[in-house]
Amino acid sequence: MGNTVVALKEWAVAVQALTLGKQIVVMRKGGIREETRDFQVESDSFYLYPTYEHQKAELVKPEFVSLLADTRKDWNPGDTETVIRAYARLEEDLLVDSQEQLDKLRDCHIWTDRFAEERLRWKRTKPLHVMLLRVYELERPVRVPILSEYVGCKSWIGLPGELEAVPRKPVLGDEAFRAEADRVRSFLGIC
Repeated sequence: MGNTVVALKEWAVAVQALTLGKQIVVMRKGGIREETRDFQVESDSFYLYPTYEHQKAELVKPEFVSLLADTRKDWNPGDTETVIRAYARLEEDLLVDSQEQLDKLRDCHIWTDRFAEERLRWKRTKPLHVMLLRVYELERPVRVPILSEYVGCKSWIGLPGELEAVPRKPVLGDEAFRAEADRVRSFLGIC
């Protein structure tokens, strides 16, 4: 493969919520196949690669279950391609290490308390990364092949560099994004 761009793997329903402006955060602890066994930010900007295998309706708040259903309409476990629709810039990597902090973020994401708590408790000695993302929708969706190196529990992958040629526009305007980012920070006592 020629030049590549970085992509973060994330549940398709979360990518959908990010692309619709329903949330600006993702939560990471790292995948089982991470080289370091812990999550590390590998890039300050990246494409969002939708994953489908581990999505479960019971881990998404009831008001977002329809989004989950939407992501499954065009997906088949035997697919050889996936569609990239979004790009993100990391605005801030907030580290959460207590249930109290996590509870304050309850209204900032689509996941259930159970899911968020499981993420926090896994690898207890490591903080949960709450990544504040400025998301951009690609002007046209791009189909990319699903390669064997994309499969498995790891966070970061390299996608074909041709994605860089596709124009993108911010999901939220500057003022709306700033207001939402300030809201997330204020919940954590960061101003």
